[in-house]
Amino acid sequence: MIPVGVDIRNVALAFGKTEVLRDINLSVAPGEFFALLGPSGSGKSTLLRLIAGFNQHQNGSVMIAGCDVTGIPPWERNVGMVFQNYALWPHMTVEQNVAFGLEERRIPSIEIRRKVHAALELVGLVEYAKRRPGQLSGGQQQRVAIARTLAIEPQVLLLDEPLSNLDAKLRVQTRQELVKLQRRLGITTIFVTHDQEEALTTCQRIAVMDQGVIQQVGTPMDLFDHPVNRFVAQFVGSVNLFSGRVTSVGDGLHFSSPLLGEIALPATVQSPLAECDLAFRPHAVQFGGKADADDHLVLEGSIEAAEFLGEFQRYEIRVGAAVVTADIPHTRGSLPLALGMRLPLSIPASELRWVAGTASL
Repeated sequence: MIPVGVDIRNVALAFGKTEVLRDINLSVAPGEFFALLGPSGSGKSTLLRLIAGFNQHQNGSVMIAGCDVTGIPPWERNVGMVFQNYALWPHMTVEQNVAFGLEERRIPSIEIRRKVHAALELVGLVEYAKRRPGQLSGGQQQRVAIARTLAIEPQVLLLDEPLSNLDAKLRVQTRQELVKLQRRLGITTIFVTHDQEEALTTCQRIAVMDQGVIQQVGTPMDLFDHPVNRFVAQFVGSVNLFSGRVTSVGDGLHFSSPLLGEIALPATVQSPLAECDLAFRPHAVQFGGKADADDHLVLEGSIEAAEFLGEFQRYEIRVGAAVVTADIPHTRGSLPLALGMRLPLSIPASELRWVAGTASL
């Protein structure tokens, strides 16, 4: 199977007067594992269905392997789609479900048997061939749905929230299996999810969507470390985010915020080119010590709330009118700090980010 690319150019789609997708431009490289990430209603599933051919756009074009597939029906696009609810026939056996798409294409029986066996072997379900979906676990049903899609040898694999019906532990196990399978096959895969952890741990690149607009495209680390705007910063990971403006005074730069008040910025921090929000991640906050103000943002506050989250203790610290969230690693036997306790905070200058306040740029 030769990997192919998917290119979406200037695509817009509306249902009546409601704009669902607005000026979408996106390129997925051949063999790439790519995610569409966003909240409900952001347009990610609509875009996936548009690539599959179930939705039709009013403007722009969709290219698969360099060919414009606009107007071509789903069954002629040579793409495979795995739906959120798996869509398995309950009265059919596993092998009958996997064979269904091949039979619709009127492939010879001996070839169907070969392709079904190969697909079930890929997902590790050969021994379950005679069972029905009701006799399988949720993870096994999901693998049957993937096998059925792979059996038709699609150029592109489309996954619409395929893990959302699984419990937490099985979801982790199944996504790891999915990554291994995708890497082994090298098939171009586009994965829709609203779960940031799923996207960050499985995909090579991610397009973050909101209100029918692609907000940012990048690797998981790029999106986490360098969000381009407030929406991406808040949707990809936890973040402390404060609006305000930078002022220059005699002894250096200051940040004037309605919530934080006026604070001195580390000497190594440069002023943004435009008015931006100040952002830093909760895990970057350090407690105590006399941090060098040239290298750290120094604050002081009192502990207002605490949550134990296993790997770390999450604190909410009142700093002026603001609340700063801090995630402190938990070690065995350590006790949480007392509510009301007043303490100094420091954030390394390298962890401070300027983030555009608008939702889309």
